[in-house]
Amino acid sequence: MPIRNASSLPEALYSADSVREIDRYLIDQQGVDGFELMQAAARAAFRQLLRHWPAPGAILVLCGAGNNGGDGYLVAANAHRHGITARCIAVAPTGKLAGDALNALNHARSVGVSVENVGELGEDGLEKYLASATLVVDAMLGTGVTGTPREPFAGVIRRVNESGLPVLAVDLPSGLNATTGSAVGDVIQAKVTVTFIGAKAGLYTGAGAGVCGEVVFEALDTGHDISGSGQPPLARLQSWAQCKEQLPVRPLDAHKGCFGHVLVVAGDRGFGGAGIMAAEAASRAGAGLVTLATRQEHVTAALARCPSLMVHGLIHGSELPPLLARADVVVCGPGMGKLAWGQQMLQQVEQSGLPRVLDADALNLMAGRVPVVSDSHILTPHPGEAARLLGCDVADVEADRLSAARRLQTMLGGVVLLKGAGTVIASGSALPVIVPGGNPGLATGGMGDVLSGITGALLAQLKDPQQATSMAAALHLAAADQAVRTYGYMGLTPTDVISALPKVLSEAEKVNGRDDQEAL
Repeated sequence: MPIRNASSLPEALYSADSVREIDRYLIDQQGVDGFELMQAAARAAFRQLLRHWPAPGAILVLCGAGNNGGDGYLVAANAHRHGITARCIAVAPTGKLAGDALNALNHARSVGVSVENVGELGEDGLEKYLASATLVVDAMLGTGVTGTPREPFAGVIRRVNESGLPVLAVDLPSGLNATTGSAVGDVIQAKVTVTFIGAKAGLYTGAGAGVCGEVVFEALDTGHDISGSGQPPLARLQSWAQCKEQLPVRPLDAHKGCFGHVLVVAGDRGFGGAGIMAAEAASRAGAGLVTLATRQEHVTAALARCPSLMVHGLIHGSELPPLLARADVVVCGPGMGKLAWGQQMLQQVEQSGLPRVLDADALNLMAGRVPVVSDSHILTPHPGEAARLLGCDVADVEADRLSAARRLQTMLGGVVLLKGAGTVIASGSALPVIVPGGNPGLATGGMGDVLSGITGALLAQLKDPQQATSMAAALHLAAADQAVRTYGYMGLTPTDVISALPKVLSEAEKVNGRDDQEAL
């Protein structure tokens, strides 16, 4: 589901190890009491529980053995104090608890919270508790768990997911790797995830983007600057709300030459739509001029769809250089094929040295030969194309999307945009970027072609490859969310997203102080 309230999301994202070190820094070096920190986390989680479920009915809190379980016991204590029925099930035996987690258990019991060990419930005990609950709080497995959940956790996770009950996950959904966003076994499907201290990168990409629901970050203001912990961020979160503030204001005396000339090289026989959509998306994303170089049989369709395009039908790659000479940026690859025509086009584009966006078949062709390493290109692979370029399996890419994007960038240079849930952007020594948002309607052919066109248009206008790529990814997702309001998820098409671009951009122009927008 889309991540809401994106403007309030944190910018710095950390690994699970770094967040644990930040915790230690606050407790050991800054004198923050560990139990008080746990109580603050529980209060924050309970506030979010009431925000999303003002009348929650009966709450079932599932607790593990570590501090995550301690948070759960204190959430239950908060609920009980507010007159809400709250029962705890200890998925890890309570005898294993120590330190602050044990103090939390004792506090919950002291205020009257019922605590049962899962091993003592009997065959149908958990199902009975689930049947009487209206909401589940997941406080089973914290950031220290990275592998496949073991029993009894795996079985409890499955039963919770099968129950259909809404779930509030404390810090992260049990079974999710907080650093990579992967889930190698059973994982809780949360409706809301409340995370603390430092936002974990894995909540925003990979499986994390699909199982966390709405992510709410609670800094738990302790009065101390966590930068003193010396823990560097793993990545940076950049939403459309942040990106649109960077969109340059267009002067009133602007002309088409001010906003760049994008050449789209795409569309071998049978795949003309890919190039047409990429070119139209470039036009809708603000490029001053857009030329489409495609097969001759696609020219009429392109002009009928988008008459503002300059369209040329090419038979051979030797016809491309005159068009390259007039372009500022090239988008190459959508529907281009891997036969002689596509090979010739890619060769000419690479030889031109122009800033370029390489997508789809351009990437597949690169995977089949010694790739060109360049700082002039932006590569936009989906996980399958990334796997071919890296010589690994798609599962390897999805197991650690941040690492895969960094490896591709190190190998090929330029900027790499790894598509999929939680877009990842890697660019040289800069901190990787994760772009949140989007929706299931994007899971259809042609959406990547639209993204490549948007990226080319913004590269032509902004000149900065990393900035243009981040903004393009965020704009693409924002336009998809806008289009869903009209068409829904199942019926969404790439051209619907293209049509939504002007509205999303017009709102960004208002942010940038265009007084003349009131006249529109």
